[in-house]
Amino acid sequence: MSVKGYQRKLDVENGRVDLSHGSGGRAMAQLISGLFHQAFGNEWLARCNDQSAFDVAAGRMVMTTDGYVVSPLFFPGGNIGSLAVHGTINDVAMSGARPLYLSASFIIEEAFRFSDLKVIAESMGAAARAAGVYIIAGDTKVVERGKADGLFISTTGIGIVADGLDLSADKARVGDRVLVSGSLGDHGVAIMSKRQNVAFQTEVVSDSAALHNLVAVMVAAGGSSIRVMRDPTRGGLAATLNEIAHQSDLGFRLQETSIPVKPAVAATCELLGLDPIHVANEGKLVAIVAPDLADAVLAAMKAHPLGSDAADIGEAVADDRRFVQMATGFGGRRIVDWLWGEQLPRIC
Repeated sequence: MSVKGYQRKLDVENGRVDLSHGSGGRAMAQLISGLFHQAFGNEWLARCNDQSAFDVAAGRMVMTTDGYVVSPLFFPGGNIGSLAVHGTINDVAMSGARPLYLSASFIIEEAFRFSDLKVIAESMGAAARAAGVYIIAGDTKVVERGKADGLFISTTGIGIVADGLDLSADKARVGDRVLVSGSLGDHGVAIMSKRQNVAFQTEVVSDSAALHNLVAVMVAAGGSSIRVMRDPTRGGLAATLNEIAHQSDLGFRLQETSIPVKPAVAATCELLGLDPIHVANEGKLVAIVAPDLADAVLAAMKAHPLGSDAADIGEAVADDRRFVQMATGFGGRRIVDWLWGEQLPRIC
């Protein structure tokens, strides 16, 4: 995200993005210096290079990339900008790593308001600073009206995981416990409530948050007894556990009454004909933990603000079919099918 030559102040309050802001000329330099550098400002971006060099500590490097196309762009509890930062940090953190740096690429639709772009960029900068992470490189493209649904953001994250820690979805073992860090479905319901104009007595707010500090206390308590961690985003808990079941060649047996779901989320899902375990989350994690240290890890989670509602919801079981089964509160049992989630509208 380099800036060279001519610069002048943007009309952020009244102006809109036009095609010249992606052309590589003066208007683009104005956009980058007057908006993105103001929001993300740090020593790496200040050098105005097309890349950033950085030192790394001992350990193994972790890298992830993701794209964000959420609609609406603004929702209770955040917007596409804070979501992009939190989501990428979490993808790095699920390996047990400490996230360090991010890059961000913006595809902006012609006529997008500068004022909205400023709010989104500032929320990205604030989310990164709060997490102790820096956005050190980026790119901006502008496309014609009707080609981008307002704004798309792609991000890449880099972190360092300590030697001796190797979390992977093929490491779950029979008898392992399934832990979740809190109530499920908050983010997806916050998004869908705005699309469907669903009103609540108490507004449902997205759970979007950076989870790396929660992960750090879990790793301190459980170390290598933590087999795998995942953030249950698209497809929710159901898709996440089905993926792990197939990769580890086992099944899971869950207790429905142990799964934390807020009343407003449960009511909205019932109204819309959805199941909370299929709905996206952006500030929750699922951990598969060896039984000998599961209680210690759960206690560490509950002691952290982002894990205060954490719960043990089930166990890994031998199952050649690799089913995720859930015992209901009525003495029955049902199969949690991950393909069902493909019927949901895009919510992350």
